[in-house]
Amino acid sequence: MKMYKSIILVFLGMLLFTACDDVLTVEPEGDSLTEADLLKDPTTYRGLIAKAYAGLMLGGQSGGDGNADISGIDGGFSNYLRLYWNMQELTTDEAIIAWNDGTIKDLHGHVWTDGNEFINAMFSRINYQIAVCNEFIRLSSDAKLNEFNVPSDIRAEVADYRNEARFLRAYSYYHGMDLFGTMPFSTENTDVANGLDAINRSDLFNWIESELLVIEDAMMPAGMNEYGRADQAALQMLLAKLYLNAEVYTGTERNDDALIYTNKVINGGYTIPSVPYAYSFYADNDSNGAQSEFIWTLNFDGLNTQTFGGTTYLTHAPVGGDMDPSEFGINGGWGGIRTTKEFVELFPGMENSADQRETFFTQDQNLEIADVGRFKDGFAIQKFKNIDINGNPGSDTVGDFVDIDFPVFRLADAYLMYAEATVRGAAGGDLNVAEGYINQLRQRAYGNTSGNITASDIDLDFILDERARELHWETHRRQDLIRFNKFTTGKVWAWKGNVQSGTTTAPFRNLLPIPAQEVNLNPNLIQNPGY
Repeated sequence: MKMYKSIILVFLGMLLFTACDDVLTVEPEGDSLTEADLLKDPTTYRGLIAKAYAGLMLGGQSGGDGNADISGIDGGFSNYLRLYWNMQELTTDEAIIAWNDGTIKDLHGHVWTDGNEFINAMFSRINYQIAVCNEFIRLSSDAKLNEFNVPSDIRAEVADYRNEARFLRAYSYYHGMDLFGTMPFSTENTDVANGLDAINRSDLFNWIESELLVIEDAMMPAGMNEYGRADQAALQMLLAKLYLNAEVYTGTERNDDALIYTNKVINGGYTIPSVPYAYSFYADNDSNGAQSEFIWTLNFDGLNTQTFGGTTYLTHAPVGGDMDPSEFGINGGWGGIRTTKEFVELFPGMENSADQRETFFTQDQNLEIADVGRFKDGFAIQKFKNIDINGNPGSDTVGDFVDIDFPVFRLADAYLMYAEATVRGAAGGDLNVAEGYINQLRQRAYGNTSGNITASDIDLDFILDERARELHWETHRRQDLIRFNKFTTGKVWAWKGNVQSGTTTAPFRNLLPIPAQEVNLNPNLIQNPGY
């Protein structure tokens, strides 16, 4: 069952969510139901946690991202996943965009400022999502359940939702820490009327770690929750990522811990499917076999999660030029996103690679990008397709919105993380085991053993390139490049630094700026160096 396909509309109609000054309040519509009445109903909590999940997928309360959750940017642009994808991908060699919407091109050019509206929207979206989770955690506390005499027979279910809300809050704080370093900080116990304190990157790392460790054993076991809801493996994957990037965040490496938690995920019962790699990004990826490696997904549906962000964005925006939209199960392309020559060169044979993870569209496309605003400059990528394995389009017969679920975490990533932690010296790591893991991915990619590697091939350069081949456009690249010291000074690609051939950029850009408006409003926030 896909969560939120039916319950989003039902429960967002029941409850009115309003955000003001980072305070999230929940009020019943009309006078017929009191808060006590609502909180005695178990379906209320399901609706409230649905809002917490939906905040990662939808830009607003109405179809097409109308009635946007945050202001200052179009509802479609304000979608959490779309914004996060832009931060993690458009800033790298994996993606470049042709559009002239505001300052969107500044992301790839590494010339953004503290007034960039997309960076500002990401900051706001993260804090809005944290506020939503804080409110759910407050409403589901033991004290609140006692206050409203919530029946004991639903408290166990509410406790599961509460743990998931704590995970989702940590997940968004993790994004804030990764992108901005310092963040405004609040929990369900914060009196926001007195303003929000700021928390620095190292302290936020410690808080996220402690929060996840506290709820780890209470989370639903791996694979036992509804598809699309976070479980223990999702939490363990987040901890593994936290530890793998620990040296960036705190100055101290935690590779031993990264390996411990990666192993927990790997032992969670997930498998690399025997179906083609492409199936993982089709409209039926929840049921076509690809889902066996999915640890946590954001679930999209062309009828019930109608958003111009998420996988709708990742399907429409890369289609243009001579590409046929019907082959992607959509009614038209947006002619925006392509990739750089440097990414193409990561595949042996480039556009003629035997590696099936290479999905370049090259007809009348130029490898070199002379004009960023011209879609046909740069190869297109055909990764996300709103069709099933039989070629049938998704559920939205108009062709606007897609059914493709977005894999936030999957087993392939855990395998590559195991290899990386091992190369970085993690205790207990075994390169022969890493070889076996990576060859599972490469046998899927090549359809046979011709692409297999040996343990001696596994070094940091290989891992970084293999992560790009396997995980491109899945919101990992910026973080990976920073961890490998290649985001600003260690690597160049087309139009990095706003130079056609690419150039290195200042190391301070490893962090995004805290929006100027936020610094002006909150005296506790100090702007990141360089801005």
